Amino acid sequence: MLYFWPKQQVFDFYQQAAESDVDHVYLGETVCSKRRELKLDYYLAIAHMLREAGKKVTLSTMTLLEAPAELRELGKYCDNGEFDVEANDVSAINLLQEQGLNFTAGPAINIYNHQSLRRLIDMGMTRWVVPFELSRDWLQDVLQHNLIDTVRDSFDVEVFSFGHIPLAWSGRCFTARSENRPKDQCELCCIKYPEGREVKSQEGQQVFVLNGIQTQSGTRYNLINQLPGMNGLVDIVRISPQPEGTFDWLQRFRNNINGEHPVTLTSKENNGYWLQLAGLATG
Repeated sequence: MLYFWPKQQVFDFYQQAAESDVDHVYLGETVCSKRRELKLDYYLAIAHMLREAGKKVTLSTMTLLEAPAELRELGKYCDNGEFDVEANDVSAINLLQEQGLNFTAGPAINIYNHQSLRRLIDMGMTRWVVPFELSRDWLQDVLQHNLIDTVRDSFDVEVFSFGHIPLAWSGRCFTARSENRPKDQCELCCIKYPEGREVKSQEGQQVFVLNGIQTQSGTRYNLINQLPGMNGLVDIVRISPQPEGTFDWLQRFRNNINGEHPVTLTSKENNGYWLQLAGLATG
């Protein structure tokens, strides 16, 4: 969940997830440590509820660590003792490897070639979330390399397939700045924007979404029509939670796994990166 939602909305969403036919749920704050509506204990309680509902659960770590307190919190996630961890920063990988724990490499980990991928596999990576901006052709080339093909059975491949793409993280909070607030006095203003804050060009085109310290794509990434081409290549597709309609889209994705029910994309959606086109393009 990339956006900052009130506690009750978060609980309600994950209750829906427990009752849905989603296979796998990621929990945790990955964007900003100041978003403290839910602490680790709450996430662990939700994790137990989801596991009892038959879901596989992974705890996700922060992407950009800026203070010693955040590193200590990271240690608690890695030491949880029950659930797998998605490492979104190399320091998390280091902590997990020291404990001999397997891990998921999140999409913010810069893996762009077979050597880097094999290195992480040897360090204990059992699931790889492909970096957001990379294409199907690139993925296929990497997985077919001898260095990877020989160990392909040891890890899953996951692709971010629905939602505004996280493009960058910064030490500055752009949502606070857009309200003329300093970062250390932000008053958690991003909670007012459950889908992030739109940024438009002078021509009126939505080019970005501000989500605290995270900058996202202006249009929504949607690979629903690319699912047939993922068969045999991708094991898991990720749907990024939206304030409304997430589970409707989950069902649409399930219905189109083999291309039986394609969806016409709107002007507010894109799939360019996957098709080796410009990021805003739709192919």
